[in-house]
Amino acid sequence: EEEEEEEVCFVVEWGASLVVGEFFGGGGVALEEMKFVVRAWSATCQARVGTLYLNGQFPPLETPCLLLSTRKGLPHFITADLLDCLHADARLLQVSPLHFLDNPSSSTLTGVGGIHELLSMPNYGVVAVARDSLACEADAEGSSKLGASFQTPYGRRLVDPVKYMNIINAMQPDMWVSLPDEVPAWVSHKRNKLSVDRTLQWLDHCLSLQSVDGRNALGCVVGGVSIEERRRSSQETAKRDVGEEVLEAVSAGIDAFDSTYPYILTMGGYAMTFPLHIKEATAHNILSENANTGADSTKINLRSVSYRYDASPILDSCRCYSCQKHHKAYIHHLLNTHEMLAQTLLEIHNTHHYLNFFGAIREAVVGNFFTAYKRWFLNLRREIQHMPAAVSQLVP
Repeated sequence: EEEEEEEVCFVVEWGASLVVGEFFGGGGVALEEMKFVVRAWSATCQARVGTLYLNGQFPPLETPCLLLSTRKGLPHFITADLLDCLHADARLLQVSPLHFLDNPSSSTLTGVGGIHELLSMPNYGVVAVARDSLACEADAEGSSKLGASFQTPYGRRLVDPVKYMNIINAMQPDMWVSLPDEVPAWVSHKRNKLSVDRTLQWLDHCLSLQSVDGRNALGCVVGGVSIEERRRSSQETAKRDVGEEVLEAVSAGIDAFDSTYPYILTMGGYAMTFPLHIKEATAHNILSENANTGADSTKINLRSVSYRYDASPILDSCRCYSCQKHHKAYIHHLLNTHEMLAQTLLEIHNTHHYLNFFGAIREAVVGNFFTAYKRWFLNLRREIQHMPAAVSQLVP
């Protein structure tokens, strides 16, 4: 017999907001529709593993997953040809519609047939999210009933639902997020309430203006630190006609993550090195390997002179292009001579390692040892932080 479909909620962590959408999971999969199916639940918390079906053009995406941070559709230092061989899970791109306020314009996007045609990347999923944490931050003080305010590279811009949906309709993304009124944690209860009211009004306006598939729309849950307002926001958002620290968020049932962490490390000259599996490393070993290099338990600083003659890869166990083809001394040289290839190689490694981290999380949930995995990971960090100073200064 065919398995009866059940309604499930797909949740994306996006800065201070949550993005909520309703999908239908269960037995069959209609390739022309977007669906989210939960495959496994943790027995001890809300963590879950699921599969997101966007359309029939590319394989389903396993969750929890990472949205790759992009600038107008491409990662900051990774070109399209390198992206193809980056990682099997590198298939979901986060693109901010605010990148297309000026150039290229929405009319240009419409003329070429949408964001997929503009990038010549039909085999990648595109999620349109208003805020870009690196370049287009929400400005709560500048927002009004007319629209949301953002600090962009072009200055402060007020974006109303009409302008926002013009870009969304031109982009034709696989999923898009409605326009939110984001507020910082310190605002009053009255401002939190106003934020929820505006976001719901803008959601209704955005839905009325959409020309893309309504099942691909996601609504924002706002309300700052007010539990009452966030509950009201989520309940009201779920009534609309929308298509509905990492380990802590996974524990709460988050399915997809907006993260600029790999980019920030790349710009600082750091490479991720934290262990991905239980018993893969001990705190003493990590400190011994990283001492006196400006590193910690999660990363190494390849600008350090200690890597000048180090001909070993960033991580011996890593299968990324950077670790397979180059070594620490070469990347150190590129960083200190200000060659852009340094950022390309570092972003490849950092993104690859972070995607492997999400793969390890999915394995832990499916294997029903996610709570133990989370405890091991956090205890390893705490053990290193409380190591005696003499031990923390060990040299290889």
